Amino acid sequence: MHASSARRHPAGLVTGLIAASLFPTPAAAQPVLPEDTPHFHAGAPDLRAYVSAAVERNPTVLEFRARYEAARQRVPQVTALPDPVLSFTQALRSVETRVGPQLNSVTLTQAFPWFGTLELRGRVALLEATALQHRYEAERRDVVARVKETYYSLGYVDAALGLAREEQSLLEHYETLASARYATGQGLQQAVIRLQAEISRAVDRRHVLERQRATLAAHLNTLLDRPAEQPVPPVPPLSRPTVEVDREQLYRLGELHRHELRAAGALIEGSEQSIALAKKHSRPGFTASVGVTNVGRREDPAGLPLPPDNGRNAVTVSVGASLPLWSARYRAGVEQANDELRARIEHRAAARNAMQMEVQEAVVRLETLDRQIDLLDTVLIPQTDEALRATETAYETGQLGVLELLDGERTLIDVRSLRARYLSDLFIALTALERAIGTRVPGIGRTP
Repeated sequence: MHASSARRHPAGLVTGLIAASLFPTPAAAQPVLPEDTPHFHAGAPDLRAYVSAAVERNPTVLEFRARYEAARQRVPQVTALPDPVLSFTQALRSVETRVGPQLNSVTLTQAFPWFGTLELRGRVALLEATALQHRYEAERRDVVARVKETYYSLGYVDAALGLAREEQSLLEHYETLASARYATGQGLQQAVIRLQAEISRAVDRRHVLERQRATLAAHLNTLLDRPAEQPVPPVPPLSRPTVEVDREQLYRLGELHRHELRAAGALIEGSEQSIALAKKHSRPGFTASVGVTNVGRREDPAGLPLPPDNGRNAVTVSVGASLPLWSARYRAGVEQANDELRARIEHRAAARNAMQMEVQEAVVRLETLDRQIDLLDTVLIPQTDEALRATETAYETGQLGVLELLDGERTLIDVRSLRARYLSDLFIALTALERAIGTRVPGIGRTP
């Protein structure tokens, strides 16, 4: 600013110097941006595409992002000085002075809070925005988890539909054999009727599964902000993963990455800053004013000499301070901030307990499902498959009837369907563990 400009605008110069020296804008008041992509496990390309679309387009995610961005805009608001007040005074009856009559005056007044108040306000607002950022990130991970759970449930239904079609084809083959035996007099008509009834039941099971699939597809489309009736391609067969879990490592990852815990930590830090801010409210505030009084020129009819500064305008500078006399009010503000801090500490403890409980539940379920799939793969499925082949051979030679054949076929289908259900549940449990710690579960591989 040039010197002539400073003389023309003394109020702006005083306000700027005081604000810059005593009440700087906090350097930390620059909210950080959210992570680009949540870390998650997804082996299938279509699942990765679904998750990416959901975190970009899901309305609930976009709502939380808007709330976070709105909170960021509070930082420059609370760190700014209040607007200066410009006042104009017109004298209805001028006051005569030595240098002339005072006609009117213009005054510019700026209020200043206590030293460091603006910086603390900025820190509190920034930490509250940071907490909302972590809530936004938590909501994104919720959507990721819901997309994956729906996808894996679809994977089970698609596998069950494949088994239902396979069962229907097998039953139709058995019906052909039974009809041929009945035509040659080697079998009973009851066997043909029983097989036809089983075929009808298999068709009905397919219809039930197709309705389940339509419901799951509509739910997935809703998460992706697409029309509910939009077709969803079949889910490819799921490959069984291997997971080496270490509870202590998972707890540490949860402490670092679980966004509910990070939001609670930001709020705790914000409460600590709020306590310091509440204490500053009991300190006086300041005002600085600059005024210019318009003085008219004086005329002396007696011909007496006029003063050399005749008609010269008057410039005034004044300062003031508020008087924080009502101490009970300020003590209550500090106590309120302390109570809020205690509440947020307890909230974080509850969030930590919830994280550890979710980790424990997911790990137990993973281990249980892994053992159940091992039992199916190594014992039950090979046994039931071998038993069905033996039953088919015995039925074709007339040694066993259709009831034994149906029992062996149903047992194998049930065991294979159970295996598909367990595999889907294993992925869902892995998703729950991923959500519990807030990031990808380490040590995931494929069973050779």
